[in-house]
Amino acid sequence: MVVRVGRIALPTGIRRALTFWRRSIQARVVVSTLLLSAIVISAVGWLLLQQTRDGLLRHRVDIVVGEVEAEVSETRDHLSAATGTEANASEQRAELIDPIIEAGESRGYGVVLGGPEGDQVTLTDGGAQRTSGLELQSIPASLERHFERVPSSTAWTYTEIVRTLPDGSVEREPGIVVGSQVRLPADGQTYTIYFLFPLTEEHETLGLVTRALLTAAGLLLVLVAGLTWLVTRQVVTPVRMARRVAERLAAGRLQERLLVTGEDDLARLASSFNQMASNLQRQIRQLEELSSVQRRFVSDVSHELRTPLTTVRMAGDVLHDARRDFDPATARAAELLQAELDRFETLLVDLLEISRFDAGAAVLDAEDINLLDVAHRVVDFARPLADQRGVLVVVEQPDRPVRAEADARRVERILRNLVTNAIDHAFPDDPDRPIVVRMAADDHAAAVTVRDRGVGLAPGESAMVFNRFWRSDPARARSSGGTGLGLAISLEDAHLHGGWLQAWGRPGEGAQFRLTLPRRAGTPLRHSPLPLAPVDGARADLAEATEPEVLPSEGILP
Repeated sequence: MVVRVGRIALPTGIRRALTFWRRSIQARVVVSTLLLSAIVISAVGWLLLQQTRDGLLRHRVDIVVGEVEAEVSETRDHLSAATGTEANASEQRAELIDPIIEAGESRGYGVVLGGPEGDQVTLTDGGAQRTSGLELQSIPASLERHFERVPSSTAWTYTEIVRTLPDGSVEREPGIVVGSQVRLPADGQTYTIYFLFPLTEEHETLGLVTRALLTAAGLLLVLVAGLTWLVTRQVVTPVRMARRVAERLAAGRLQERLLVTGEDDLARLASSFNQMASNLQRQIRQLEELSSVQRRFVSDVSHELRTPLTTVRMAGDVLHDARRDFDPATARAAELLQAELDRFETLLVDLLEISRFDAGAAVLDAEDINLLDVAHRVVDFARPLADQRGVLVVVEQPDRPVRAEADARRVERILRNLVTNAIDHAFPDDPDRPIVVRMAADDHAAAVTVRDRGVGLAPGESAMVFNRFWRSDPARARSSGGTGLGLAISLEDAHLHGGWLQAWGRPGEGAQFRLTLPRRAGTPLRHSPLPLAPVDGARADLAEATEPEVLPSEGILP
């Protein structure tokens, strides 16, 4: 199974590992501590190995140089006691080098005799005498050039000793080559003796030290990982418990509390958390009680007011019907009384509807309806108010039928509130700025937008416009006589359908409200067929024009 992230496809195992890495602070602390510890241990180990290697080599160099100088000094003393006439040069050279080669074989180092110096003859050309099996390429050319001058001081360098074994295989090992010159009395020529000391013991010692350091580093990293895991666990475990309790509190289980053990900082944090949870539980219960009292009060008052309102309505109707027999002042008072009774009755109806929503008693009577028919009914209902204000209301014909399983009465109430609200906030007597009702549908959702070009909404008001009794300008009079509950009821109606009711607005550019309903009742919404920001908005943000419609906005969407 492969999960796609953007344009990159990640295997499920890697995705789970990344998720675990993001969510586990304990894993991040342990891994980070191990990485830092590994870096520090590697640096310290490398430094110790370098110092050990340098110390071993210095010690070995001091020993072999001293040994060579002693051997060469003894050879020089032996040669100085001989005369040039006792033997020919070949015999004297053999008497010089053979004992040294034998001593080298018994003590584990190789010997090469080169020369005579000064005749520009290299070791490979001059048939140098050497320890059996020792290859002349073991002597670096730089050291050989050093002894081309006569006389030259004793010199040494590192090299790779190459030997040919009796079975024909070649053996290579690191070593030190030390050279020193002696003068042969038989021919008066200067010869160079090269001593090649292997570094086998030092190499084995360095390998032993390296293995010991690696073992110690591994054990130290395991110890650091264990200590880090233990320490972080002591901190992370209470935090995880607090997270689980907080999740249960958020789910409504307000009685959940943390277990307090000890008197350390984490225990004090748990005590503070429990105290906070208790205070929140008490305050939430108080708010629930107040909300319940408020809903019950609104419901009771709304019901209780209907009886006196009915009586006053009967009296008002009588006075309104007889107003032509009254004097002008009394007739005007009867007309005002009738208008305010109508408004009061509308307010009572809205309050009763809100109380039903608050009590969870609202029921959806869904059927397959055509939203275009509902929109035409709403526009016909609002046309007298629009004509009075001098506002033109236009319904655009959709390309395809716009049908949805919805409650026709509630959808009509939503659209009626949106259209009358648009008329109320539109600029009067301006036919160039009509109110446009658009609608569209796809296989999953149906949407209706109501666009006006009136005063618009200030930043932040698109979320507040659905609050109960909220008004953008308290000093502005409602020409349509609204109660301040219309949009709040419309939002509840949209939520009852499982739909969205959203608002967009810009000061001076008007506003647009969008109702989105699922084509099938109970189907969750994922998008809307119409954009929230109008395409004719000159300064509409790109983010709003192409706004993501999977996640609703807080305060606007369900």
